[in-house]
Amino acid sequence: MPPFLVFRVDAMPSPPSLHPIDERATSGSGRVCIKVCGLRSLDMVDVALEAGADRIGLVLVSSSPRAVDFATAGKLAAHIASAGREAWAVAAWSVFDGPKVEGLDAFINATPQIAAVQLHGRETPEDIQDFATRCPAPRLVKGIGIASRADLEGLAGYKGVDAFLLDARPPAGADREGGFGRPFDWSILRGFRSERPLVLSGGLTPLNVAEAIAATGLTQVDVSSGVEQSPGVKDARRIRDFISAAHAASPR
Repeated sequence: MPPFLVFRVDAMPSPPSLHPIDERATSGSGRVCIKVCGLRSLDMVDVALEAGADRIGLVLVSSSPRAVDFATAGKLAAHIASAGREAWAVAAWSVFDGPKVEGLDAFINATPQIAAVQLHGRETPEDIQDFATRCPAPRLVKGIGIASRADLEGLAGYKGVDAFLLDARPPAGADREGGFGRPFDWSILRGFRSERPLVLSGGLTPLNVAEAIAATGLTQVDVSSGVEQSPGVKDARRIRDFISAAHAASPR
């Protein structure tokens, strides 16, 4: 990860008060909330915003082909917030993942345009609470790899989390916890209820997002590799097609 650069301009707008994480938490709650993750350029951010994305994910995990540095993330976050949408910082903060993202705390605390931090490493409940104490302003979303029902039962142990993003368990030997374009078995979610909002991720594409929403009943979705030409390179047409398909979908 490049050296930390503080990016803060007091005149810039704060994150929008949309709070879709609360308003669209359960099935039957109406319009689908869409996050497009791993965007790296202003042009592609504008494609997603104009197509109707509610949230944009900015990846700060250096091993990801979608990673951006702090300076770029700060500029994109300010642009996203100015459009009335949410910028999410996606990072790993776990002692099991080797070196932590240097300067992450300072960047988050100096960038009020970041509406939520998605921790997508192997963070323990204690890691989450520690991070929440150090960075109290943004909401915290914990990315969880799902391979069985037992993975869902562990969610209750995370006390300082505002929502969970459900992804497929990474393949053996992976150097990061997400972004592999692999769906998990959606039937694992059958009958599961969470007190906190759930965001569906993992292998979603324009062709299967409607099926995923219908199968799970979840109305918050996240896409990254499913709208790419190649790893880290987004495709404008696929972004538009995904958002159109998600908006047209009906949860069960």
